[in-house]
Amino acid sequence: MAVLLLADVNDGALATDAVAKTLAAVASLGEVHVLVAGTGGDAAAAEAATLSGVSKVLFAEDHAYCHGMAEATAGLIVALAGGYSHIAGAATAFCKNVMPRVAALLDVMVISDVTAVIDADTFERPIYAGNAIQTVKSSDAKKVLTVRTAGFTAVGTGGSAAVEQLAIAADGSLSAWVEDKVATSDRPELTSAGIVVSGGRGLGSQENFALVERLADKLGAAVGASRAAVDSGYAPNDWQVGQTGKVVAPTLYIALGISGAIQHLAGMKDSKIIVAINKDEEAPIFQVADYGLVADIFAAVPEMIEKL
Repeated sequence: MAVLLLADVNDGALATDAVAKTLAAVASLGEVHVLVAGTGGDAAAAEAATLSGVSKVLFAEDHAYCHGMAEATAGLIVALAGGYSHIAGAATAFCKNVMPRVAALLDVMVISDVTAVIDADTFERPIYAGNAIQTVKSSDAKKVLTVRTAGFTAVGTGGSAAVEQLAIAADGSLSAWVEDKVATSDRPELTSAGIVVSGGRGLGSQENFALVERLADKLGAAVGASRAAVDSGYAPNDWQVGQTGKVVAPTLYIALGISGAIQHLAGMKDSKIIVAINKDEEAPIFQVADYGLVADIFAAVPEMIEKL
């Protein structure tokens, strides 16, 4: 058996953390080939070749695959699918856009958000906002899956896989790239950060949400938010943690003014240490917190920042 792993590439740079953790998840399934697609991805292909466990890197240098164009990328994967028993990618926006298309073209089921690989046919995935774990056994000849990377440890480097150039051109006529609008930040990326500080509706306003950012900057942390905070306009959508946002599992997760709705808990309950500050002692967040402080965040957090 062999596995084709679709790599996330942003502006020619490999999303190393996502790819390395997905590689750890599927390594037991057989020889792993990493697919890097898009013009200017030479450095990403070279970096992917250094990851431990990669047997070969396939590099498709065609402009049709740039900017995460899903139709063209799905067509490329289907053209390569003949030699693979498993086709996988991280559960990122990019791969979640591509993999269902691949599954549909191959007429197989897509298995999303895999959290454990039991064997070549059997996988675990969370359902009901993470309150139950579903075991899926697939009889499809080819398994198409996305991996929820938060629960896996990234593989190391030191490999020296060969990089093979592909000459497959794709037709991306169903859609056309217009422009990318990318938010930039000096803070760590949310899904791979070791520390995350998140704020909820309890902050009360966008101006007050700056308190979350100040604490995060003191700790060198990423900033997250509950859906309630995002919907209220306190924080941008790409900071959202939860069932309909990003899933994180940092070493330390600090929740400020977050009540702990089940949808939010689904996105952060696998964090190693959870700290919650909320003035409502009945808030559900305290049921999953390792450390809880019943206090006014506008009094407690400035004091924490001062002492830090």
